[in-house]
Amino acid sequence: MTRPMRNSALLSTALAALLLGACGKHEPAVSPTGAPAPAHTAAAPVSAPAPAATAAQPAAATTAAHADGAAAGASTAPLPAPLTVAKLTLGSAVNAEHQVIRASDRFATSDRTLYASVATEGSSGGATLNAKWSYLEGQGQLVSSISQSIATDGPAITTFKVQNPDLWPEGKYRVEISLDGKPVAKQDFQIGKS
Repeated sequence: MTRPMRNSALLSTALAALLLGACGKHEPAVSPTGAPAPAHTAAAPVSAPAPAATAAQPAAATTAAHADGAAAGASTAPLPAPLTVAKLTLGSAVNAEHQVIRASDRFATSDRTLYASVATEGSSGGATLNAKWSYLEGQGQLVSSISQSIATDGPAITTFKVQNPDLWPEGKYRVEISLDGKPVAKQDFQIGKS
């Protein structure tokens, strides 16, 4: 072989080893004589040192490959459950966690404030819960409609209250809960003399 051809073959081998190293593949470089390179040799000798950016590429390629693998592993994790209403509880008093203390579906006309605790499960970055309170006697009448935004990554309690500074009229009532405009729970209750 002539000297230019030998240099060309040597340069081709070095370039192939460098490209394989940048791909993250670890195949042994082949010397011009056809014998495998020693295990401790990363590439055949090159006439000029590789620039720092080129030397960093194999590490970056390996890091990117590991990051892609981690992303693929993360995508197999279960998605969080969507927000759902688990339970609706009515009462005339709540505790510090806004949970109804004594659940009831019968109230006195003198109970000035009524509460609806809505227990939710799942997660949401932003949902809207609405409580619509209605008086069902006669032609029916909307007493109140209250909306609250909720963002949660697990179980939560959202409490709605309706107040009447006077005595409540006796009769049948209903509270309806909707989640993002869709009805999800309702409970009828009665107000009468105690």
